[in-house]
Amino acid sequence: MAGSALGVAVALVVVGARGVPAAWAAPRTPPVSGRVIEYPLPRPNVFPHDPAVAPDGTVWYTDQANSYIGRLDPTSGKVTDYPTPTPKSGPHGIVVAPDGSVWYTANAAGRIGRLDPATGRIREYVLPRAAGDPHTPLLVGGKLWFTAQQADLYGVLDTATGAVRIYRVPAPHALPYGIVSAPDGTIWIALFGTNALGRVDPSTGALREIRLPGSGARPRRLVTDAAGHVWYSDYARGKLGMYDPVSGKTQEYPCVDGGSAAPYGMAITPDGRIWYDEAGDSRVVAFDPRTSRTQTYDLPTKGAVIRNMSVDHQHGRLWLALSGTGRLGRIDYAGDRVAQHGNAERSRRG
Repeated sequence: MAGSALGVAVALVVVGARGVPAAWAAPRTPPVSGRVIEYPLPRPNVFPHDPAVAPDGTVWYTDQANSYIGRLDPTSGKVTDYPTPTPKSGPHGIVVAPDGSVWYTANAAGRIGRLDPATGRIREYVLPRAAGDPHTPLLVGGKLWFTAQQADLYGVLDTATGAVRIYRVPAPHALPYGIVSAPDGTIWIALFGTNALGRVDPSTGALREIRLPGSGARPRRLVTDAAGHVWYSDYARGKLGMYDPVSGKTQEYPCVDGGSAAPYGMAITPDGRIWYDEAGDSRVVAFDPRTSRTQTYDLPTKGAVIRNMSVDHQHGRLWLALSGTGRLGRIDYAGDRVAQHGNAERSRRG
């Protein structure tokens, strides 16, 4: 079913920074239990929500609580903060473009921001009022797609012109959440408020709902693999799921911690492993679809919820936003296919 267009063309607002970026030297803790490295962030009450890796290997993140965009240099441990122009904007999702520019959703202010790393200058794009809570961004070419969870909308911003077009999800209370693109160019949205995925035709914006087999399923985050399969974290039922658009079939795998696992953030590494966190137990899990085997990584500091992850393909690193403990986490996944340092490798079949 096609989404309905609700608005077009939004003016660009260019705003100066509220203050000078602040540089900090963040100490690093040594690898613990599965080689998870933690980087404590220095700002009081920092709440990293999403991470994103730049082409040079630096890591950007949103500090939702303090309305800053942060930058971590993994080599030196230096952290730089950039205040968002709009106070209390609640930056949420973040992506880095191939040119190094940083894009984020100002979830509490109804805006999308672009940060120029060379100057620290931030430009803000004001969204239509209906899309007042932009959630997760997805950059495809020169278009920035985004979800608006509470508004039950999704939209696209033309980064060249600033024009915005938004669409309503057909199902009420669908809560569009995670958003990814597939190898064939289609866009997929996790409809967290119901047991469905949304398949979007990027040329028209039309969305078709794909119902998942379990009525209680609540997909939250998504990744797609090289074959075009759509993987999702079923937050409500403690499962990792895979939908095959060609066959229309769904395969589900129980999480390590079962129904209480609360799987949330997800990523896929070049070796094909699906990574997700079990928010209920401060644990990261790597699932190998070829063998149905899992490898678990316990976080050194308990109490973190990983809302999103980002892959540094060049250096073989997985970056985690550790909400609740004020840290970023790193797992060096390259070549790490054998359980080590007390990790539990479990064999299970879907």
